[in-house]
Amino acid sequence: MKNIKDKSWYTLAVAICIGVVLLVILIRLNVVLNAIGTFLGFFSSVFLGAVIAYIINPLSLFFRNRVFCKIKKDSLKALMGNFAAFIAVIIMIVFLTVMVVPQLVDSVFTFTENLDDYVAGLQESLDSIGISSTVINLDALNKSSGEIFSSVSKYVKENIDTIMTTTVDVGKAISTGLIGFVLSIYFLAEKDKLIKGGKRFLKAVFKGNYDKVAYVLRKSNKILNRYIVYNLVDAMIIGIVNAIFMTVSGLPYVGLVSVIVAVTNIIPTFGPLIGAALGGFLLLLVEPWCAGAFLAFTAILQILDGYIIKPKLFGDSLGVSGLWILIGIVAGGKMFGVVGILLAIPTVAILDMLYHEFLLPYLEGNNNQEI
Repeated sequence: MKNIKDKSWYTLAVAICIGVVLLVILIRLNVVLNAIGTFLGFFSSVFLGAVIAYIINPLSLFFRNRVFCKIKKDSLKALMGNFAAFIAVIIMIVFLTVMVVPQLVDSVFTFTENLDDYVAGLQESLDSIGISSTVINLDALNKSSGEIFSSVSKYVKENIDTIMTTTVDVGKAISTGLIGFVLSIYFLAEKDKLIKGGKRFLKAVFKGNYDKVAYVLRKSNKILNRYIVYNLVDAMIIGIVNAIFMTVSGLPYVGLVSVIVAVTNIIPTFGPLIGAALGGFLLLLVEPWCAGAFLAFTAILQILDGYIIKPKLFGDSLGVSGLWILIGIVAGGKMFGVVGILLAIPTVAILDMLYHEFLLPYLEGNNNQEI
């Protein structure tokens, strides 16, 4: 009996069915994307755990290969490396929390207590540069500053439902983060088995093309790993140098501002500007000269970071022009927000690798055959 797949109408019927499915998807694209987003949302903790494990993995490998290198049993070496990596991350999180939260609370109270003085000083500054109170008058703000707490209290009473909903969402986010962190421990513990299973799956799917796929994955993993590690190291260096300068200069909020500067430095191109603006504003609440000294030092530090520290760390590991990086940052930010901005540089580097090592040789080979 003739197989149904050998029937003359079978290929046409399959093509029509695929076309109908694609047409329905395009017509109801928003519904499909929402459904996919809802489905993936059920696994948000799993995805987050995988991301955390991927970020912590280089630190785990460092402990495994450098600190516990004399341990002969590989399973014990991996266990000790993972344990040391997670302990180091937990200590860092606790340290930053203890350092930042009290100073953040203190800065909020400082702002509310001294708002009248800030407004008066700003009005004097405007008058000194020729912008009189007839043009910009801050008296109304100055008079109403004493009513801030009553206004906040009134807002809370009127929007209690929204606040409760937001509180629940924050609680869910925290629980998702904690579950993701716990799952990341299991991901790292099972990393070798997952890699072995992934290789077996890729060999079954791609067969003869497995070597090319494996090469692309290894190269992409290398690019992404280097970017993450070097970016975090660079941020840590910038934060420490900033903390040393602020301590020596006697500036307030050393921990809070240094953490802000370090974290925002991870964001490419625009991050240092955001960190400088936030840090400068916090110091402006104390003394204008503090903000001026901080901004001047930040400008010098960013020049040193751009021309000395980052080139020493990254070297030619990425090898992508600044124009394509800027285009990638803008496009990534438009499409995926902050995540797109953070991953723009390694994504551009991976696309550049694919273009130069695969697409361009393929096109040149076809052109040579035609000639």
